[in-house]
Amino acid sequence: MFTRTSSAVLLAALAGACSPEQTANTQVLANVEAVQDQEAADDGLLNCAVGAAATLSRVCSVERQESDRGLVLTVRHPDGGFRRLLVTKDGRGVVAADGAQPAQVTLVGASEIEVALGDDIYRLPVTVKPTDTKRP
Repeated sequence: MFTRTSSAVLLAALAGACSPEQTANTQVLANVEAVQDQEAADDGLLNCAVGAAATLSRVCSVERQESDRGLVLTVRHPDGGFRRLLVTKDGRGVVAADGAQPAQVTLVGASEIEVALGDDIYRLPVTVKPTDTKRP
């Protein structure tokens, strides 16, 4: 599950969670206090849909671990299954840390990304702030 300390690291790491096309006019910024308040209210669980017929519900937990490859998020399903995501620093956000299925990341609203892996969908928190389009 998330902790207040890991939230700041996760949000900073997910700052590049969207593809360049999705973030052309936006800049992903961490709003740690708001996310921490939300996590405290939600007991660290996040929305997920496990399997093709599943609907999104707040039942998955996330564990965070540093590895030689970078920050790895383990999303745990209520049935004991899990998926591992590697947080990238190249603007893709997250990729599948293992397995053959690629992760597809989509910006959802102003505070979440949706990560689809096969038939499973996960919603991870981020804060998006529009960039100033004025040029000096």
